Amino acid sequence: MEQQEFAGKIAFVTGAAQGIGAAVTHALRNAGATVVATDRNPRIAEAYAGIDGVTAIPCDVTDSARVDEVVAQAEDAVGPIDVLANVAGVLAKGPVESYSDSDWRFTFAVNTDGVFHVSRAVARHMVPRARGSIVTVSSNASGVPRRGMAAYAASKAAATMFTKSLGLELADHGIRCNVVCPGSTDTPMQRTMWEQDGGGPDPILKGDPENYRVGIPLRRIADPSDVADAVLYLASDRARQVTMQELYVDGGATLK
Repeated sequence: MEQQEFAGKIAFVTGAAQGIGAAVTHALRNAGATVVATDRNPRIAEAYAGIDGVTAIPCDVTDSARVDEVVAQAEDAVGPIDVLANVAGVLAKGPVESYSDSDWRFTFAVNTDGVFHVSRAVARHMVPRARGSIVTVSSNASGVPRRGMAAYAASKAAATMFTKSLGLELADHGIRCNVVCPGSTDTPMQRTMWEQDGGGPDPILKGDPENYRVGIPLRRIADPSDVADAVLYLASDRARQVTMQELYVDGGATLK
């Protein structure tokens, strides 16, 4: 990637306070983009204090009115959004029979409704300009059943198909929509799972036959920057002929 590949472009990133969202934000900024970094964490401004070229704004993607407000604010104060990276996501593990209604609703509210709210708001501005790129960070669980992750997998599958369908609708306007599907990535969410399971990364690397999980052929947990690189490729002009596609970044774990 050229160092200033996104020079002159404006990017909007959700879930930017930590993990993959933070990695995407920093990668876009390092590639020359001006970035609007958003997160429901009210300390998002502190995370990017003093970083030139990054405007941090608290935003809960489950609140459609707030999303519309923040997108409009970004367009007015920073400029026309060229790239949207939908990264905000949550995970609550557990078997279906013990899963609460509120856990289910919140998982979909963030992982699916949030992608819809932000993509719709940004697309409304992109369409008249007839340009733009939208990348949704989904999960390899969107295409592979996982025990204890039914709500997460279903919400990510919905977000994946929504993004691809949106890409079909927006193709006439020259706007591309793609999906990145990470596997196990060294993020706070992943480490929380390790703590809950009490196994660390080894079972993920080696596989868990009792839970119908193969291991990771490349024998490494992804770094958030690995996922960020995939997001930047799909958002860049190098992928100008790529739309409605899924790019798996999971070390071969899904055997796709």
